[in-house]
Amino acid sequence: MAQLVGKVALVTGSGQGIGRGVARCFAREGAEIIIAEINDEHGRRVQGELEQLGARCKFIRTDVGNKQDIQAAVQAATDHFGRLDILVNNAIKLPTPVLMAQKTDAMLEEQIRVGLWGTWWGMQTAMPVMRAQGGGRIINFTSLDIETGAWLHSDYSVVKGGIEAMTRSAAIDWARFKINVNAVAPIAASSAFEQMCKDRSGLREAAGAAVPLGRMGDPEADIAPAVVFLASAASHFITGVTLPVDGGLHMPRGNSTPAALIAQDVPPKMQV
Repeated sequence: MAQLVGKVALVTGSGQGIGRGVARCFAREGAEIIIAEINDEHGRRVQGELEQLGARCKFIRTDVGNKQDIQAAVQAATDHFGRLDILVNNAIKLPTPVLMAQKTDAMLEEQIRVGLWGTWWGMQTAMPVMRAQGGGRIINFTSLDIETGAWLHSDYSVVKGGIEAMTRSAAIDWARFKINVNAVAPIAASSAFEQMCKDRSGLREAAGAAVPLGRMGDPEADIAPAVVFLASAASHFITGVTLPVDGGLHMPRGNSTPAALIAQDVPPKMQV
């Protein structure tokens, strides 16, 4: 049975990558969707895809670093579908891959504008709508980078750390309005990851090898179902959590595998 029938969702950055995967998964689960995307071509393409899946949807060109654009996207949800049940703050700005000492104020400001302010404005604009209708779900995107201190991503990590803190604060503050606020920390072969692979030779192989399940996640098949869970009735008693959807990458990397088990897992030599 579709889990989101009768629900209206707004997904930022839904023209490609994880956002597109979430929008497509929401469509199959019966949601009506606002595609909040800055790229017109990508946004209209996804609108066509969702319509082919049978979903009611609308593309709204949205720069999440512009408060008025965020407000207009939320307004579009209520104008076209009468309500807003689910907000997914997915849109990001890919960081410039340089060392922390080489990061400029402008780089950090851009990350804050798109990532931190965009999420903040989205949450603040959606909250009164959700409160008035008796509740809702907000799902933010953070990153394992804030725990690992990933190379070349210091400005991005600052923003993702802020989003995780914002998620917990809102979860406490808005629980009385029956608004559940959670976050997802994914590892996926997203559009952002594909761009990083172009910039950094060998990244794809190294990233996949580091994941205990042996591969990067698929935006639609692996990441989006977790977002559906947090948006659905199945997670009604969960708020203020950050859910790692990363194939086990968040686990400590110390190797405590017993030697006997390693030997047991080695396939026997073929008899000739």
